[in-house]
Amino acid sequence: MKSFFNWSGGKDSALALYYAMQDKACSIEQLLTTVNKKYRRVSMHGVREDLVEKQAKAIGLPLQKLLLNEQPSMAEYEASMTHELMRLKRRGFTHAVFGDIFLEDLRKYREDRLSELGFQAIFPLWKRDTTCLVHEFLELGFKTIVVCTKAEVLDESFVGRVIDRDFLKDLPSGVDPCGENGEFHSFVYDGPIFRQPVSFSIGEKVFRQYDAPKDTKDNCFSDQSSGPAMGFWFCDLVE
Repeated sequence: MKSFFNWSGGKDSALALYYAMQDKACSIEQLLTTVNKKYRRVSMHGVREDLVEKQAKAIGLPLQKLLLNEQPSMAEYEASMTHELMRLKRRGFTHAVFGDIFLEDLRKYREDRLSELGFQAIFPLWKRDTTCLVHEFLELGFKTIVVCTKAEVLDESFVGRVIDRDFLKDLPSGVDPCGENGEFHSFVYDGPIFRQPVSFSIGEKVFRQYDAPKDTKDNCFSDQSSGPAMGFWFCDLVE
């Protein structure tokens, strides 16, 4: 199965990619990442694209970047993604791999859209217990740092922290340990899928607000619902 991986650079992506690489029937030959074309940062995570390029190089897979507006409409997102998927299809790709764990509506959306274009979706982490997953992630030797938090559930003190057992103990009640409801996003810089660690320095922390999108199921916004502005803390990572 010639497959591409929808890569965010975070821990769920890294663990799902690890599992996909263990599957002899699944040949991962491409990473695909959505990038904000104005700021040249990974959508929602806020990580600089040059660091994601360093991740891909350390993993040993080519990286394709899908450039999107800051908050694309559903029509804009689907047009851009369809164009990219058809390009991949012409190159012989048949499967798409995702790190989703339990967002049912998002999975159905992905499967339906991919099926229309002749692709099948693979979800290596699907329905796994998120507490078990994050501990397994750490036990495998992965290392990751929090780069974005949803301010209403995690304050400034959580961004810029390495995810370890102390971090997990400090999470407030109700926050998913994998951040599967969009509570936080991370950047993985080392682990069993990496040939060498990704080097970086911790930069400034900033607070930003965005209007909650009303009509998109892009993985950048799948954990948000329509409504008033939402606040996020970001920790910049620099080379």
